[in-house]
Amino acid sequence: MGLTSTGTASVLAIDAGNSKTDVAVVDTAGRVLATARGGGFRPPAVGVPAAFDVLAEPVRRVLAEAGLDRVTHVSACLANADLPVEEEQLATALEERGWGGSVEVRNDTFAILRAGVAEPLGVAVVCGAGINCVGMRPDGRTARFPAIGRISGDWGGGWGLAEEALWHAARAADGRGEATALARTLPAHFGLSSMYALIEALHLEHIAHERRGELAPVLFATAAGGDPVAGAIVDRLAEEVTVMATVALTRLDLLDEPVPVLLGGSVLTAGHPRLDDGVRALLAARAPEARVRVVTARPVLGAALLGLDRLSANPEALARARAHWEVSGKGR
Repeated sequence: MGLTSTGTASVLAIDAGNSKTDVAVVDTAGRVLATARGGGFRPPAVGVPAAFDVLAEPVRRVLAEAGLDRVTHVSACLANADLPVEEEQLATALEERGWGGSVEVRNDTFAILRAGVAEPLGVAVVCGAGINCVGMRPDGRTARFPAIGRISGDWGGGWGLAEEALWHAARAADGRGEATALARTLPAHFGLSSMYALIEALHLEHIAHERRGELAPVLFATAAGGDPVAGAIVDRLAEEVTVMATVALTRLDLLDEPVPVLLGGSVLTAGHPRLDDGVRALLAARAPEARVRVVTARPVLGAALLGLDRLSANPEALARARAHWEVSGKGR
C-alpha cells in the first residue's frame, strides 16, 4: 500500500529534466524520507523504456532508503511531456514500473509553479534550454502551451537565443545585417577569431552541437555591454515572457487578481538586469495585480507538493516538506 513504518501514506516525487533527475520519497506528514539524483530523462532521444530505465536507478535508491517496496502515489513532473497525450502515454509507462499505487504525470513546468506557491494558484514561465508557461487554479483548471518549438509558436529559451544571436552575428559579419559586437563575442567564446571560423566549426561539428547553448550567456553579456542588436534580442525575450504570462492569466480569469507569476529556469534565474527589469515593467503595465517572483527552490519540491495535494495532506505537512528544501537548503 506504500505505507511508511509510522503508518502514513507516501509519495514518490520525480522531477525529470533533460540533463538530470531528482527524486524523493515524502510521507503525508511532510517528512522527506530519502532523496537521490540521477541522469536526464530523454524519451525522444532514447525511447520511453530506456528513459525510464535511467529513472529506475535513483528510484531504487530512495525506496530502499525509505524502507519501502512501493509508495502510495507517484507524482512525476517530466520533461518532454509537452502534450496531454504524451502525459497519458508516459503515465501508462510509469504505471507499468509498479513504483506506486497511483500515478500522475505532468509537464515539468508544473513542478516549478507548485514549488513557488503556497497553494496551487498562479502562473509560471520557465526559460531554460526552451521556454514554457503553465498556470493552475485550486479547482483543477489549468492553462498551458504545447511548447514544442517554432511549430507551436514558441520563441526564446537558451537554444533559441543562441540561434538568434548567431543569425544576427553572421549577417553582421558578411554585410547583410546591422553591425553588432556579437560578431566578435560569439566566436571569441570558443577561442575563434571570426564568425566564418565559428560557422565552419559548428557546421563540421568541430564544436559539439550541445555547446551552442553556451552562447546564450554571451548574448546577455554583450547586451549588458551596450550592444543594440543584442539588447533588442533580450528585450524581445522580455516581451515573450510577458505575453505568455498574461495569456495564461487571462485564460484562467486571473488577469485582475493578485496572484503569483513565477519565473524559473536557468535564463530567468540568472539575474540578467535588462531582462529582469523588462519583464517586471511589462507585467506591471499589462497585469498590474500580478506578484512577480523568481523561483530558486529545486523543482522536485513542486512534484512532492503536487503529490501531497493529491493525498490531501494538511497545511502543516506541506510546510514541513517545503522547509526541507527551502529552509534547510537541502537539495539546492
